Amino acid sequence: MIIIALAQIQLAFNVSALQVSIGSIVDDFNTSPTNVSTALVVYSLAVAGFVMLGAKIGKLLGSRLVFQVGIAIQGIAMGLMAFSSDVSGMITAQGLAGLAVALVVPSLVVLIATNYEGKQQAQCLGLLGAAQAAAGVFAFLIAGFLGTVLSWRYAFGLLVFLAIVVIVLSFRLRSVEREPELKIDWNGALIAAAAVIFLSLGFNYLNAWGVLLASSNAPLNILGLSPAPMMIIFGIMLGQLFFVWSAMRQAQNRQPLLRMEVIDSAEERAGLYSLLIIGSLGPAVNFLIPLYIQIVQGRTSLFTAVAVIPYSLAIFAGTALIVRLFDRLSPRQIGRYGFAIVAIGLVWLAFTISNDWGTPMVIIGLVILGLVECSLLTLVFNVLVSASPKELAGDVGALRGTANNLSTALGTAIIGALAVGMLGTLIASGAANNPAIPPSLVRQVNLDNVNFISNDQLQEVLAGTSATPEQVTQAIQINEDTRLRALKASFLVLAGFALLAILPAGGLPGHVAATAAGNQPEEPAAPRKKTAPAA
Repeated sequence: MIIIALAQIQLAFNVSALQVSIGSIVDDFNTSPTNVSTALVVYSLAVAGFVMLGAKIGKLLGSRLVFQVGIAIQGIAMGLMAFSSDVSGMITAQGLAGLAVALVVPSLVVLIATNYEGKQQAQCLGLLGAAQAAAGVFAFLIAGFLGTVLSWRYAFGLLVFLAIVVIVLSFRLRSVEREPELKIDWNGALIAAAAVIFLSLGFNYLNAWGVLLASSNAPLNILGLSPAPMMIIFGIMLGQLFFVWSAMRQAQNRQPLLRMEVIDSAEERAGLYSLLIIGSLGPAVNFLIPLYIQIVQGRTSLFTAVAVIPYSLAIFAGTALIVRLFDRLSPRQIGRYGFAIVAIGLVWLAFTISNDWGTPMVIIGLVILGLVECSLLTLVFNVLVSASPKELAGDVGALRGTANNLSTALGTAIIGALAVGMLGTLIASGAANNPAIPPSLVRQVNLDNVNFISNDQLQEVLAGTSATPEQVTQAIQINEDTRLRALKASFLVLAGFALLAILPAGGLPGHVAATAAGNQPEEPAAPRKKTAPAA
């Protein structure tokens, strides 16, 4: 379990370090925060698009070997990240890291399912989530400190050495019998990857390319329409095609990329929908917080790390403690109460954030979010794992990896587009309604490419215009007001999504202790039996 936890820390540290280093990377590469979020989207795309293929490769070659190869590739990617010289190099490194994680994530679940059963298995799944949360704490502290004192690159360099340690220790893991006769569904892999890529890219560029009509930034237009919503629609169609294709192969007694047994019940589908929603809300908040501290307030990476310690510790505590509620409340109750509390925490943040991060009420709101956010992730993951036999653990791990990373990409992309879109609307309105800002000055600034920028960056932009000192002061005031209003509105929108999630949470198992693998409800009603796939 220590080896598995170290591997999970290595994988999760990368994502958290990238989030906390937004300000440093923006300054180093002279780019925008949305370009940094693009690297995170590419990483999530690679994981979500190919994790199901990674699960089958694990069965074919052996989970321990694939685990070791994936960790090695991830270490190489972190080396490339540390030495990247521009945005494209950073994005390439994160894409390679995502492919490596696609190999590792299913093997983590297989190793746990192979070595643990019953209540121990539920506890280990909780520890797996706790390790991911701990990685966030370490990343905020270590990456924040190194990014401020030395460079953001050193934090990623450390992951190269951690990868070596994990590989050396991994030879102590118990080997999992491989299935050399397994036939991989390459057509299904291609359809799944294409669906994930189209969906994520469509949402990611929705604001830049246009929600409906194509903007000047769009690479192409179809009769004047933006390609972004069309990519989303096409991605949804490909997703439907993947499930139809998989069901057809299974009906023909051929091995699909994903066994349909892992989502064949209403409770499992409710768990999947809940996972997608909470998996989107968490990364969205994690994107907004560093953006707020480093860009809006102009703080350092180290300050960001210190400021979010309560939030990170709450995430760690939530994943470690939620298992204790499994014997007292049903997953349905935990899910409903959890999403309601998440909505309250998001509304709390929307009304309490200001230009002073030290406000205790803001910290309380983050602690509430942290405790419940990862508790829900652990809950729904445990629901999915315990509903299927251990022979399907790889498929469950692949499903979790796809949903988790697809939701990460969608959450980051959607909230980025939403926040920037609202910012652009508010700035245009503020400039038009301010008598000190003449239309001639507005025309000198490209309001079609509005983004979150610091006051210093705004002054550099206005230095190339005819703006007077008084007009610069007014523009800075507009920038400060609209940035904060856009962030407040973003938190409110996320709260609305959290309330909607109460509906799928109502489909989770209604029996107490139904999530603890091996524990049966006190009065079960003819539970559905599952059989593992034939070799």
